[in-house]
Amino acid sequence: MLGIERRREIMKLLNQHQKVYVQDLSKLFDVTDETIRRDLEKLEQQNLVKRCYGGAVINDHTSQDISFLKRIDINNSNKVYIAKKAEHLINDGDTLMVDASTTCLALLRYLKDKKDLTIITNSIRLINEFVNSDFKIISTGGELRAHSYALVGPIACETIKKYYVDTVLISCKALDIKKGLMESNEPESIIKRQMIEQAQKSILLADSTKFDKTAFTKTCDLAQIDTIVTDKEPNIEWFDYIKENDIKLIY
Repeated sequence: MLGIERRREIMKLLNQHQKVYVQDLSKLFDVTDETIRRDLEKLEQQNLVKRCYGGAVINDHTSQDISFLKRIDINNSNKVYIAKKAEHLINDGDTLMVDASTTCLALLRYLKDKKDLTIITNSIRLINEFVNSDFKIISTGGELRAHSYALVGPIACETIKKYYVDTVLISCKALDIKKGLMESNEPESIIKRQMIEQAQKSILLADSTKFDKTAFTKTCDLAQIDTIVTDKEPNIEWFDYIKENDIKLIY
């Protein structure tokens, strides 16, 4: 395995587990501890990790904007679990707005047998994957953020404002009881905020690693969300807040 390939695999492990250990990695890749230390040093120079005693942790800034291709490999089993849990929330004939998140893409893969679904989305990946499906797909248009395969900007927002839908499906970079839903970048946060405004109900798909975290920019208050679908039982503080605000929780 080439060094660049090994470092890519190390980043996948870090995205899944937040921390890695030199000895574990040397056994996994069948190389010396010193080789792994050099790999971690190079990743630290790229501002991707922070080395610590015996290993490294992921360098997770509030504004860290992970590419779609990297995000699609992060916590993939959790996304599949969430998608299966959320499938029954969508009915034949529903009109949907869907963001450009990898978790929402996972859910759409379980909705292929639903009939007469209309989907308005700013995700070019979603459009490409379901081009031959029975979904009626409306693209928002707009400026392409190639990093995330998302269409953003004034044109996308104006398109969204033309429609009123049954449900919006969104994910987020982070969520906090007091700070609400947050994103790593302003353009996609604005799109999600507008989608929420146009929908009768809002469904948030968020794995447990995003709870009690902070990201760069606020999208909306948690009270604007009708249903949260996640992969693990949240703590008692979340239960109390969800009950007080009449939010449905599925895990």
